[in-house]
Amino acid sequence: MFKIELGKSGLQVPTVAVGCMRISGKTEKEVSAFIDTALGYGANFFDHADIYGGGESEAVFGKAISPSMRENLIIQTKCGIVPGKMFDFSYEHIVGSVNGSLERLGTDYIDVLLLHRPDALMEPEEVARAFDELKSSGKVRHFGVSNQNPYQMQLLQSCLDMPLCANQLQFGIMHAPMIQSGINVNMYNDSAVNRDGGVLDFCRLNRITVQPWSPMQYGFFEGCFVDNEKFPELNAKMGEIAERHGISKTTLAFAWILRHPAKMQPVTGTTNLDRLEDCLKAAQVRLTREEWYEIYKAAGNVLP
Repeated sequence: MFKIELGKSGLQVPTVAVGCMRISGKTEKEVSAFIDTALGYGANFFDHADIYGGGESEAVFGKAISPSMRENLIIQTKCGIVPGKMFDFSYEHIVGSVNGSLERLGTDYIDVLLLHRPDALMEPEEVARAFDELKSSGKVRHFGVSNQNPYQMQLLQSCLDMPLCANQLQFGIMHAPMIQSGINVNMYNDSAVNRDGGVLDFCRLNRITVQPWSPMQYGFFEGCFVDNEKFPELNAKMGEIAERHGISKTTLAFAWILRHPAKMQPVTGTTNLDRLEDCLKAAQVRLTREEWYEIYKAAGNVLP
């Protein structure tokens, strides 16, 4: 597995992150096999959130790892969502959420903490106080955000002593507004609408790693586009290019993201071990520029 630096953190991480949102409900034995499969490909970066499975995803993961394994794992978790009620970036909520995650994960430190969804009532000074305490106590080593635009990140960064290292954003073949607006600059079409404030270029300029979530989904958790009859042209093109490289369409979908020069770190979303392996194999594949654009156009995008 190839490595990239996570933002300016100095932390070297695999190019594909292993998402743990769906491991709640799995047995400890099943989660151990899940972890072992990832580690077999050198994928030791595991993405969590305090709300995944109501905390059960972190808990079953914590039970599946031994103390001797911990130093070889990079664990990222997220906080800030109070499901169905609000987003909460208060000092009390951030610190309390981290303490809960540490207990469930069975560890005394978290490598990376992301704020999960923007809180409209965020007070950056209060977030900074929480981050400073968590870092000085050794409970969290690096910090980032999720689903934030450039100004939200700049506002928060203005009060922080440490750089934000990552921004987790939805991105993939069938959800690509981050690049559509850049291709359609100054055009009178829907793809030209800048919906995120130029977040991709901002992250590249400021060395903030973009972590694409739900890279296999279309819409907002509407389903997987691979082998979906709703997208015949895309799947035909993906099948053609995948066969050329001797890989699966799943591997191709991740390779398409990794081909972008932003050095993104896509997050897997499966607990199926075969599909997980296909996701991780993408680190060994490099598409040509022509192949990348062929897939982009087959997904319904038109070049101006």
